[in-house]
Amino acid sequence: MSGETSAPGASPRAPRPATQKSSGTVTKKGDRGAKEKPAAVLPPVGEEEPKNPEEYQCTGVLEIDFAELCTLSGYTDFPKVVPRPRPHPTFFPSASMSEKPTQEDQRLSGSCSLNSLESKYVFFRPTIQVELDQEDKAVKEIYIRGWKVEERILGIFSKCLPSLSQLQAINLWKVGLTDKTLTTFIALLPLCSSTLRKVSLEGNPLPEQSYHKLMALDSTIAHLSLRNNNIDDHGAQLLGQALSTLHSCNRTLVSLNLGFNHIGDEGAGYIADGLRLNRSLLWLSLAHNRIQDKGALKLAEVLRPFELTHTEVVERRRLLLEKGPLERMRSPSSSRHGESKSDREKSQAIGASSVALVDKADKVQTMKTPKGLGKKKEKSGEVVKKDEKSGSAQSPVQGTPKKEDSTKAGKGKVTIPEQKPTKGKGPKTGSREKRSILLESELVTEAMEMVNPLLEPVEHRDGKVFMPGNKVLLHLNLLRNRITEVGLEGFLSTVQYQAQFSKAKSASKGPVGLLWLSLAKNCFSPQCPTYIMIQELMLPRDPISKAKSREEEAMASST
Repeated sequence: MSGETSAPGASPRAPRPATQKSSGTVTKKGDRGAKEKPAAVLPPVGEEEPKNPEEYQCTGVLEIDFAELCTLSGYTDFPKVVPRPRPHPTFFPSASMSEKPTQEDQRLSGSCSLNSLESKYVFFRPTIQVELDQEDKAVKEIYIRGWKVEERILGIFSKCLPSLSQLQAINLWKVGLTDKTLTTFIALLPLCSSTLRKVSLEGNPLPEQSYHKLMALDSTIAHLSLRNNNIDDHGAQLLGQALSTLHSCNRTLVSLNLGFNHIGDEGAGYIADGLRLNRSLLWLSLAHNRIQDKGALKLAEVLRPFELTHTEVVERRRLLLEKGPLERMRSPSSSRHGESKSDREKSQAIGASSVALVDKADKVQTMKTPKGLGKKKEKSGEVVKKDEKSGSAQSPVQGTPKKEDSTKAGKGKVTIPEQKPTKGKGPKTGSREKRSILLESELVTEAMEMVNPLLEPVEHRDGKVFMPGNKVLLHLNLLRNRITEVGLEGFLSTVQYQAQFSKAKSASKGPVGLLWLSLAKNCFSPQCPTYIMIQELMLPRDPISKAKSREEEAMASST
């Protein structure tokens, strides 16, 4: 053995093979290891280069761009970009073959071998996980979990993320966000591709609870998850105001997840206030919070006809007065939207040319608009400017495309059906299954084409004005709160009203209310009669149960 170890070429690494059985193979492994180690510690070499990330031109490959920008910024150790691990298929080991080897493997891994320690350390190293498109391997989603994302890293992201043309989602879980870094993160979102629609910030509690900034009027986020952020009633108030106020309304957010927070009755009331005039949110989760009967009753109340406040009545009258003269001057294109026959004939006779112009503008807009909202927003902004010149859109809520403005007939009374079935609405109600899955391209167009809720048809009872209620919300999750049978009664009357409304309106297209409602694991018995009645009323509305029954019928007919 001594003669073998002193062979020429092996002497520089003599101490290493001395511990091994076969020196010939080990020297080769040693060579490979010597070559691989510097590759892992390449970043420090980059420090010798001039540190000017501004000069670097991104290639669109996140792994290369991020590493290069980190190196130029002076980072010696930075997270690696890796594909998101797929869950392994369930494996059932056989009793004869696989159990003994696994026990031996456990003994081996228990020993302090360098290999096992390195593999365990690598598992816990910070990484940027990416979900790739199967065809062209472009980055679709980014997942960052369990390491602090600082201002400098966000600065690097602002340079390399805009080049990802198919980026759809950013997920940040326990990354130590602060109110300051959240502001920086929000500023980089508009730089990203117009395909970016989903943002998830979970496990990032903020002292100022400034999550509502993600729902600003110029935001293009359609899906927002804020689970496990210690959001309390104050945070819920800010989020409710971001959903809608008397003069502003978020038109892009389609789903909002507020599960696993600290929202109580007061916070639920603020969210309910936000739903009064919001007509874009379809999916809302308030599961695992602290909502009791008072908050539950407020949420249930806003989903059926509710009384307008004095300020809302005043704003409604102002909008009607503004709309009245304008509607008489230009013929509305609402002849397609279920007005009476005489009204249709009048509008067609007075200004067929203006109808044609509106239609033409709509066609041009839909042709030019890509899948994202970027250009759509510009288009709607142009139309709003035109409207402002004519003095029709002073209220921020009125900042909608011309087509919507022209659908409101303000001749003293409003005769438009609630939530007009405009062109964008067709797919929404034609297939409820599609709506519950939240097809983004359709939902975004629907959000753009909305009538101001205050101009919906109203009822006058005992000198009070009642709105029809929010029937756009399809999915409401109140699992594991503190609701008793008192709160259940409120939801029962809501579900009964919505069921009657959808039957009466089954012939026409338009929103029909909740298709899915979860009230399980609250403070009542599952055998409670009220709860059973709610479930029975919701079962025929649930698109998933409908799809299952259709499959069963098809199977039965084929056999």
